[in-house]
Amino acid sequence: MFRQSRRTFLKQTALASAALAAPATAFTTHRDEAVVIGHGSHRYRVVPNWGVLDAGKNPVNDCHEMVQDAKGRIFLLTNETKNNVLIYDKSGKLLSSWGHDYPGGHGLTIGGDGNDQYLLICDPDRHQVIKTDLNGKELMVLDYPRETGVYAYPAKYKPTETAINPANGDIYVADGYGSNYIMQYDQNGKLIRYFGGPGSANEQFDCCHGIVVDRRNAANPTLLITDRRHNCLKRFTLDGKYLSTIALPGSYICRPNIKGDHIYGAVFRSTSDAYPDSGYVQILDKNDKVVSTPGGSAPTYLNGQLQEQRKDRTFLSFLHPHDVMVDADENLYVAQWASRKTYPIKLERV
Repeated sequence: MFRQSRRTFLKQTALASAALAAPATAFTTHRDEAVVIGHGSHRYRVVPNWGVLDAGKNPVNDCHEMVQDAKGRIFLLTNETKNNVLIYDKSGKLLSSWGHDYPGGHGLTIGGDGNDQYLLICDPDRHQVIKTDLNGKELMVLDYPRETGVYAYPAKYKPTETAINPANGDIYVADGYGSNYIMQYDQNGKLIRYFGGPGSANEQFDCCHGIVVDRRNAANPTLLITDRRHNCLKRFTLDGKYLSTIALPGSYICRPNIKGDHIYGAVFRSTSDAYPDSGYVQILDKNDKVVSTPGGSAPTYLNGQLQEQRKDRTFLSFLHPHDVMVDADENLYVAQWASRKTYPIKLERV
């Protein structure tokens, strides 16, 4: 299981991490601030010191995911229970913080409109999905889906991500660290169906880590779901029928995010390199082709097939990117897992 491999990784790199441990700024500012990364029309430069805080007052552990609300505020979810949620403005100034009850705080999704926006937090350690308002008040809790009959006990359920269908409020939950099923609920938390499960068949997953509703084709919205250990994204109908696969050789992509015509995904490691510090970002166009890989090798297609990608070792800021958020100016904000407690990185489009 992935959680076991994570523990193995941490043991193997404990000494190296200790030796390299340094203030957050060491990996997010001066070394790369003059470097332009990415390819084609999607190229970026690091914004020095964005979001770096006093770690004694507002620490982070793993910076897992980020979303932006209707007011332009940026919400960061970390599994540091001193302040699970940090709220920034676009300049990187801390506006507020909340949350002490999410030791596994992992997936963060925003739904609703205007003053009625809400958050969905996945906590694989609590085996729950928690709906909150933007101030942290809990509104609903989705416990492990006992009614499916495929979960013998709560620990089998370790949800990593959610997606919301804005057309009807349906909630999709990806059990990426648990049993690899996708659950579909109505907006009130009633289970509609489940699909997927562990395996190598087209309709199955090996770490269904991320999920999003793809509404770029308004007449025919679909689900994009990560199959991380198989290095791909898979497309399904909204009622769980498999449609197609987007192969991403070499890339352990975490979750897909959609902005405009493009898909953005953080890759926490590549298969070509040694495990530690080998992450990057991928950007796909409306035809599901990788057009830019900030922090990674240039995308190359041979006979229509993407060739295996790897880390660009000249770019030091990326260690293990876990999520990428895109603002209205198409700047990127990258949150990282197991990256020496560093704060997110802002990449300004050039």
